[in-house]
Amino acid sequence: MAETRIDFRYLNEQEMIEAGVTDVAACVDTMEETLILLADGDYRMAGQSANSHGAQINFPENPDHDGMPADGPDRRFMAMPAYLGGRFRASGVKWYGSNTENRDHDLPRSIHLFILNDAVTGAPRAVMSANLLSAYRTGSVPGVGVKHLAVQDAETVGIIGPGVMSRTIFSAAVSQRPSIRRLKIKGRSPASTERAAQWFRDQHPQLEEVRVVDSEQEAVEGSDILIAGTSTSPDGPEGFPYFATEWLKPGALLLMPAAARLDDDFIRSERANLVVDYTGLYAEWYEENGPDVTYEQLLGIPGNRWWDMYKEGSLDGDRLTNIGDIAAGRARGRTNDDQIFCYSIGGMPVEDVAWASDVYDNAVTKDIGTLLNLWDTPELR
Repeated sequence: MAETRIDFRYLNEQEMIEAGVTDVAACVDTMEETLILLADGDYRMAGQSANSHGAQINFPENPDHDGMPADGPDRRFMAMPAYLGGRFRASGVKWYGSNTENRDHDLPRSIHLFILNDAVTGAPRAVMSANLLSAYRTGSVPGVGVKHLAVQDAETVGIIGPGVMSRTIFSAAVSQRPSIRRLKIKGRSPASTERAAQWFRDQHPQLEEVRVVDSEQEAVEGSDILIAGTSTSPDGPEGFPYFATEWLKPGALLLMPAAARLDDDFIRSERANLVVDYTGLYAEWYEENGPDVTYEQLLGIPGNRWWDMYKEGSLDGDRLTNIGDIAAGRARGRTNDDQIFCYSIGGMPVEDVAWASDVYDNAVTKDIGTLLNLWDTPELR
């Protein structure tokens, strides 16, 4: 008789740490594999094109029904399913609720859970606390850009928006460029920005200077690597971090997993080397939302602006290069120290599947977590 028993492994946040979820250098390597598999086409995500970011529940401003949440800053529920091939051959889904008001209760803005499934039977292999999983894969995808696109002797990093995302991105950058010695930070309020600066000093004692600056221009000028980490703005698009062309240092790498504004003339010029995590994601966002939804409404991620320009005919689509093709050696990356690279990152659930798979394998090897039983024999079959 066939074995019908199904057990799965539950990992809480501390157990995820024990299983290596915060190993940022290893995560960068895994994200590099993932981005190459994306460029190869060995993946599936949601939607008819298999490129959808996920399915999202939003709420009305004034609900008609008692108890229904009202719309608010970053208030939503989202499911992000994916399959990834290569050595992973696994499926999974990240499920989370998000509400900026959580911070008033000492909770993260978003609370994540990840379910890892066998890609053949569909049986659950693991249920994981996923805030750290999500944070480290989010930081490590830009880290792949640092590995392939930053100048080799990068020393100075500028951050606009020093939240959790910028912290993991910075750690990933340092893992690829240990030459980094100076950090400039532009935040929204002096007190919170100084607290962030102290976190960087404590976590990265090798830094010779961590300085809070008063303007975006100060953060941008002279920086070898720039991190845009502000997802939303009370001022709308004009409040998005701005990277003026004249401020950019020759050789700079712009890491943009969140809202950022660049000059359109610069984007169209040959000075801007435009790289994306995967073009299929931006094509799907465009199809899902239509031409009337601007990049500003899609969290201000620059790749959506570039795709809009391509669709309206003001930018050659060949200007957009997948980082996976660069990592695989199929597309040209940096050839001199004066090139400016602009790297847009949208984030995709295949990345969660990949890092969850590696963390799960570590947990099995080290016997970390709690085995839970789904059934011995299914009642219905």
